[in-house]
Amino acid sequence: MSAFGPSLSPRQEEILTRVVESYVATGAPVGSKTLVQKSAIGASASTVRFELAVLEEHGLLTHPHTSAGRVPTDVGYRYYVDRVLERLESRPADLELDLSEATTEVDSALRATTDGLAQLTHLLALVSAPPLETTVVRHVEVLLLQPQLAMVVVITSTGGVSKRLFAFAEPVDPGLAEWAAEYLNDRVAGLQLGARMLRSRFEDPELSAHEREFLAELLPTFTDLVETGEPSLYVGGTAGLLDEFRTDELRGYRRLLEMLEQRAATLELVRATLLSKQPFVRVGSEFADPELRSISLVAAPYGLRHRNLGTVSLLGPTRMDYVKAIDAVRSAAHELSLFVEDIYEN
Repeated sequence: MSAFGPSLSPRQEEILTRVVESYVATGAPVGSKTLVQKSAIGASASTVRFELAVLEEHGLLTHPHTSAGRVPTDVGYRYYVDRVLERLESRPADLELDLSEATTEVDSALRATTDGLAQLTHLLALVSAPPLETTVVRHVEVLLLQPQLAMVVVITSTGGVSKRLFAFAEPVDPGLAEWAAEYLNDRVAGLQLGARMLRSRFEDPELSAHEREFLAELLPTFTDLVETGEPSLYVGGTAGLLDEFRTDELRGYRRLLEMLEQRAATLELVRATLLSKQPFVRVGSEFADPELRSISLVAAPYGLRHRNLGTVSLLGPTRMDYVKAIDAVRSAAHELSLFVEDIYEN
């Protein structure tokens, strides 16, 4: 065996590919007769039967005890998926994903991506939002509600709105509150929440001591948003996914729904994708949770040239159309990357 699985002859690799694709399409075990008649393999039925037996010895195929046909194992899916990933075109295919109504809000774009992927693939779509520290400040309001009570409103590029109240011991000069709003929109809007430059704008030595003191009171609106906020995860397609699972796979589906209710566990499923610029696939038994052995994940990162910001993922049964799923997440990630580049780099 090689590092990527057993070494197969071209004919064995073709037969494995045909078995995977036929099983994905029909859900029925695949026999030699079907392969010869419907897959245009240039070999006799007896030769195909022999090769199927070899593939089974390698652990790539198995057969239900009630059928002479074969079905892929997780190792077989893994071998198939690795070959698909090796042969990807440099540019993903175009995906009919309309982000025109998202304007400059990442939140809208992520929701549109999730809904579009779920409708296109009939799988569970997960899209993780950029880390909160990378979120760009879009607009700031400083509102004097009462002489000694001010409210700061921060609107971010994700579409999020954060509000915080500040009580002061002495009445606040209305002119100071108005100045602070103008200053923050001029000097802080457009910066990322976690940027050092954002903090420095609150300590500008050219400001008066009174102005710096007032801004220092307002700074927690921005810093606490990063420290206490949870990253967003957008989910779509939970209802339609049920149709993709067979009766013997429903345990995995139920476990998946349980994990969706646990934000940390769900984010952990897609976290590995952030470490690579390449598409990522995890098949069945490759999950740490044994109850997910009937599940596969296909994901791709999106973001900037120098940094991944989030992931676009599809979850479904191991018997999924991996080519379509990989194409879909790559295309969606490409579109999202173009979208966030306009927001983060302008």
